[in-house]
Amino acid sequence: MKNTFFSTLIVFLLLSVSVGAQDEKTDVKPIYQFKVKDINGQTFDFKELEGKRIMIVNTASKCGFTKQFTELQEVYEKYKDQNFVIVGFPSNDFMNQDPGTNEEILEFCTTNFGVSFPMMSKIVVTGKKKANIYKYLTEKDLNGYESSTVNWNFQKYLINEQGYLEKVIGTKTSPDDDEIINWIKAE
Repeated sequence: MKNTFFSTLIVFLLLSVSVGAQDEKTDVKPIYQFKVKDINGQTFDFKELEGKRIMIVNTASKCGFTKQFTELQEVYEKYKDQNFVIVGFPSNDFMNQDPGTNEEILEFCTTNFGVSFPMMSKIVVTGKKKANIYKYLTEKDLNGYESSTVNWNFQKYLINEQGYLEKVIGTKTSPDDDEIINWIKAE
C-alpha cells in the first residue's frame, strides 16, 4: 500500500511539472506574429514563412564582419529550396557601421555580394529603442528560449519550423559553420 501511494504521488508530481512546462510554452507566441518593413518599404509578414527554418541576422555594410554577406548568400542559395530562409536586418547600432539609407544599403548588398535573401528596413537592435522583433529575439519572456544581448553585427538567431527561437549564434561564427548547416539540415 505504501509503495502504491508513493508511486502515485511521484507520477502526479511529474505530470504536474510536465503540464506546467507546457502551459508556460503556450504563452509564448511564434515569430509569425510580426510584420515589418522590408528594405523597399513594403510589408513583410513573417506568417508567410510558416514551416521554414529562419535565420535572422543583424547586418552592417562597414563592419569587419561584412564579408559574412558572401557566406550568408552562399548558404541561402544552397538551402533556400529546402524550407530555409535568411532575413537580414541592417542596423547602425555598433560604431556607426551602417550609416546609409535603405536604398544605399540595398545597392551595397546587391552590387558587392549579390544578396538576394530578404533584407528589411534598417532598425535598432539594442537599447531602449530596440525594434519589437528584436525584443522578441532577445527576451526569454517573449521567445520562450533564452534572453540574449546583441553584442555586435552579424549575430544570428535561428528559428525552427514552428516559429520558435532555437539557437543564438555569435558574430564570429561563420554562416557556413557546421553547427548552422547541421541545424538547417535538421541533423
